[in-house]
Amino acid sequence: FFTYAVRAANCKRERLGSAQTPVSSLRLSKHPSRTPSTQKTTMRAAHRLTQRVATRQASAIAPTAGQGVNPAPTHMLPPVSLLVEQPEVGAFNPPKRLLMGPGPGNAHPRVHAAMALPQIGHMDGAFLQMAEEIKEMLRYAWQTKNPFTVPCSGTGSAAWEALCANLTSPGDKHLVLVNGYFGLRHCDMASRYGAEIIKLEKPWGEVFTPEEVDAACAEHKPDMIWVAHAETSTGACQPMDQLGEIARNHDCLLAADTVTSIGGLPVRLDEWGVDAAYAGGQKALSCPPGIAPLTFGDRALTKMDKRTAAGEQVKNWYLDMNMIKQYLVVNDFGVPRVYHHTAPISMAYALREALGILTEEGLEASWSRHRDAAEFFWNELEKIGLECHVDWEHRLPTLTTVKIPEGIDGGKVVTYLRENYNIEIAGGLGALAGKVWRIGLMGYNARRENAALVCAALRDALDAQGYYRAPGLLYPSRQHSRSSFHGSA
Repeated sequence: FFTYAVRAANCKRERLGSAQTPVSSLRLSKHPSRTPSTQKTTMRAAHRLTQRVATRQASAIAPTAGQGVNPAPTHMLPPVSLLVEQPEVGAFNPPKRLLMGPGPGNAHPRVHAAMALPQIGHMDGAFLQMAEEIKEMLRYAWQTKNPFTVPCSGTGSAAWEALCANLTSPGDKHLVLVNGYFGLRHCDMASRYGAEIIKLEKPWGEVFTPEEVDAACAEHKPDMIWVAHAETSTGACQPMDQLGEIARNHDCLLAADTVTSIGGLPVRLDEWGVDAAYAGGQKALSCPPGIAPLTFGDRALTKMDKRTAAGEQVKNWYLDMNMIKQYLVVNDFGVPRVYHHTAPISMAYALREALGILTEEGLEASWSRHRDAAEFFWNELEKIGLECHVDWEHRLPTLTTVKIPEGIDGGKVVTYLRENYNIEIAGGLGALAGKVWRIGLMGYNARRENAALVCAALRDALDAQGYYRAPGLLYPSRQHSRSSFHGSA
């Protein structure tokens, strides 16, 4: 090894253009052409190289603290030509925004901290026990006793698609209550699984009456009624009273979208007779997007069993709840759980912590906090001359649609708030694009101080476009009916 070091030192000397005589083939001890000083210089260079190589070998075996696993020593790898060059990127440092749009909202700090916990395996007994705790708290949040209540790997749309994939047979009729953008999305999603779509439509921002739904069921005899309890595109809350009874009278399932309502306003699935529902974690639950609640009641599970008995395969392997049941649902027969896919461990930590925070606060307290922040916000909007799109009695406390005044560029207001205040709000979707702003008061962000800050920023943005200098501007009156929230809201 010493001889190798000597030769390497000589090579280095040659690369540097040294005038000294090469010594790679000479003895260092006694040679007539070698001066003592030259011999000492070469010896020192060889010694230094010996130390460096030894250090690299040790580092490859035992990485230094805080540096992780070191890459293999480069001198052991042959030179290669890469098709894609190594990109020059540094650490990602996102801007700090107050997320007051339709979602995601800012996650609770405790939820972020939970995501940093050490990972364990998805078949680990501790993880499966935690999954049982998540399921128990989801039943509390939804007010249901459904045994099949699970966290679904993916965002709320994944849980939504799981509902469609597992509860739709080709040719099934879906009566879709369309009063916003997400009703149209269900039409698209369910049709991909072979459903025949029947639309019951209302202007965006209005809600359906039980009589209208009952008449449509009598006419079309659907296999499923789909309804958005909280329509995120309009800010309207659909009353759920009598819909479950109507579904049973017409022998069809009732499926509900509760993405923007769970945790933020009263949701009582069993009391309403809802057979299947899904939600998202990134709104009133204050969890980052990436894991979503899903629940099936007895009638929905019976539908799944009938499909299985008929040899009908779910058209989505990843979201096949027959397989997920074998992994996430405890049975009474001692059958071991069966691996299906790798669960998102850190997202499960996040959802558990978010639900734990909701449980600590209490459902009624959370509902009241959201309602208080929303009503404060609505009154402040009136003070600065802005109107809401949805009537007071049907407004969501979690999501408010604000009418864009005539002559105001709504997109510029969104940009102004983001660039000047680090506040995120959103514009309208579909039929409401360019007509409203969508502003959320959800979960951790549902506080009066955030509502006041958004109103101040909106006033500044409007003033920048000359809104308050327009001749003849009249603020709307504050005459409205203040209705207290109730269970069917």
